[in-house]
Amino acid sequence: MKITWHGHACFELAGSRRVLIDPFITGNPLAKVKPEELSPEVLLITHGHEDHLGDAVAIAKRAKPKIAVIHEIAVFLQEQGIEAEGMNIYGSVELDGVRVTMVPALHSSSHAGRYMGSACGFVVELDGVRVYHAGDTGIFSDMRLIGELFSPDVMLVPMGDRYTMSPRIAAKAVELVSPKVAIPMHYATFPILADSAEEFKRLVEELGIEVVVLEPGESYEL
Repeated sequence: MKITWHGHACFELAGSRRVLIDPFITGNPLAKVKPEELSPEVLLITHGHEDHLGDAVAIAKRAKPKIAVIHEIAVFLQEQGIEAEGMNIYGSVELDGVRVTMVPALHSSSHAGRYMGSACGFVVELDGVRVYHAGDTGIFSDMRLIGELFSPDVMLVPMGDRYTMSPRIAAKAVELVSPKVAIPMHYATFPILADSAEEFKRLVEELGIEVVVLEPGESYEL
């Protein structure tokens, strides 16, 4: 699998299928790609905030991917004429050979003043690799349970502070999950967020867990 970071919380997982998560491209100052260059077969959205829902509607209408989202976002997309699979926390769906399990996240979720259900994360199983995209979240003790249930190979973890976890708290979250590899996200996009993953990297490596810090547009292969 090749994991490409497009800045903020937007990741592309490429193997036998192409999965796109939180497609915030337009307005994302870190993105090195244009929305029309992304043609996922599976599209996942962790919550309704604009910096995560992003270009989902435009990409979905053009590329027609399979979509799995919390029920309320599924209803919103269906109102735009887009087919979407509604689901809820700890439910799983199979989309074109990609197994997707929705897991909790501690965060708000709305779009243009509309309630968009609970925020969530996803565990994505593709080609024998498990990737846990934590979404926007604070730390919670059931992260340990996510680690026990799914044994993720890679954890994509927000550590920009203010709207998600600080680097120190995010490192503790990684300890609870105990993935093989941690990749930081949701930082350096805007001045209000942490501008570096240096502290996070140091703290997680002290746990004996590998950290991969990507530049926007860069990929990690495993």
